[in-house]
Amino acid sequence: MICNGYTQGLNLVLRVLARDGLRRFAFEDPAMGGYPTSAARAGAEAVPVPVDARGIDVDALAATGVRVVVLTPAHQAPTGVVLAPERRHALLGWAAERDAIIVEDDYDAEFRYDREPVGALQGLAPDRVVATSSVSKTVGPALRLGWIVCPPRLAAAIGEEKQAEDHGSPGIDQLALATLIESGRYDRHLRRMRGVYAGRRRALVDALARHAPAVELTGLAAGFHAVVRLPDGADEDAVVAAAAERSVGLVGMSRYRADGEAVPPMLVLGFGNVPESLKIVSCVFGRPRYDR
Repeated sequence: MICNGYTQGLNLVLRVLARDGLRRFAFEDPAMGGYPTSAARAGAEAVPVPVDARGIDVDALAATGVRVVVLTPAHQAPTGVVLAPERRHALLGWAAERDAIIVEDDYDAEFRYDREPVGALQGLAPDRVVATSSVSKTVGPALRLGWIVCPPRLAAAIGEEKQAEDHGSPGIDQLALATLIESGRYDRHLRRMRGVYAGRRRALVDALARHAPAVELTGLAAGFHAVVRLPDGADEDAVVAAAAERSVGLVGMSRYRADGEAVPPMLVLGFGNVPESLKIVSCVFGRPRYDR
């Protein structure tokens, strides 16, 4: 099913599942994406499940009693961890045992720097996994096209929900994207952009090594952001506020935690739209001036 980006795809799927009586959805904690809002609009409850260095805690998930989970196994948003192989097998075992549905957001799967792209869960259990993604990051956020790959038993209901919402996604945009893919130019574009983003990633790593060697940097294996672990005792909110006064935008991890806690103190740093040659050399009237 073609949809208008990932968010619409997720909302369509959640509404169909809620209509079938599944009214409690588990989400990763921390998480990006406004999942509690999506759950509420579907008439359901959002249940946070903790994420650690190996991905979502499957035992904690099982303890919630839910039968739907939404997760980002390729590059967890925002921590950047990859769902470990043993967790993948445990998750699929949980889905089979509970007759559950896994909604897989293939977040940042196209942009890996340490290995080949991580395989999708949908390929391992197509009868249990609804896979969703979009071209918002690979081509551009203004191209509102995404897709849903779902078990056959859900296809008709999701199609009806899509038809009722907007009668279909823009046809000309779909044809243009299809031509880009069929011609091989989409793959060439991805290869080129991996190199571009890898350079920006290196620039961030080098800059922090020079100017903030004490911080711990993680989440860099894929995508366009990194996670900085601040020293124990640091005030996350104060760091974000101090950076804003200098016209530097930072996001604290507390924004993505279900309880809003700022401990341990962490920052999410985006580097996707900052050229690696761009350096701040001075500040004029409260705004940064850049040099290439």
